[in-house]
Amino acid sequence: MSAEFDFEIIAKGACSNLAREKGLRTWSILTAFVSGLPYGRNACRDDFSLVLKEGRGSCSSKHALLKTIADENGKGNQVALVLGMYRMNRMTTPKIGGIVDAVGLDCIPEAHCYVRYKGKRHDFTSFTSDFSLIEDHILYEEDIIPEQVVEYKVEKHQDYLKKWLKQTNSSMSFDALWKLREKCIAALGS
Repeated sequence: MSAEFDFEIIAKGACSNLAREKGLRTWSILTAFVSGLPYGRNACRDDFSLVLKEGRGSCSSKHALLKTIADENGKGNQVALVLGMYRMNRMTTPKIGGIVDAVGLDCIPEAHCYVRYKGKRHDFTSFTSDFSLIEDHILYEEDIIPEQVVEYKVEKHQDYLKKWLKQTNSSMSFDALWKLREKCIAALGS
């Protein structure tokens, strides 16, 4: 991460305290550390500290943790947590290409979380996350608060998929599409 945006983690909030306990004393050190953690769902979706405690996280939990720490340190007005929908396909998410291709779909709209600051989107899901892969495939974006990654993100994503199925006149059921999506997500963690 470049020095274009950095701050010391000095707040007494729960997540900031945990970050400091782990030696993560600046935003740039924190974002590099979070990027290096394996992809995986946490035991409890609404406890963002588990990213640091369990040593893994999804795009939602990792970026919700980062936004929480930015908020705790008075930088919340400079760091936005973003929920985006993008076309998940072989080009944007190479690990899932074969899964989507096998059922004859060009893509599946996928919900993804990331942060935005200094007018630029940043994806700290992994070291290999490359936002430029999905940037031209964004279908929808909105700023959310960390707590919205728990239920709101899932509801918004499911509503979006139902509308997409209707718009594309797909013969696939929502349940089949959601199972296919879950298979894709599992492939990302392998």
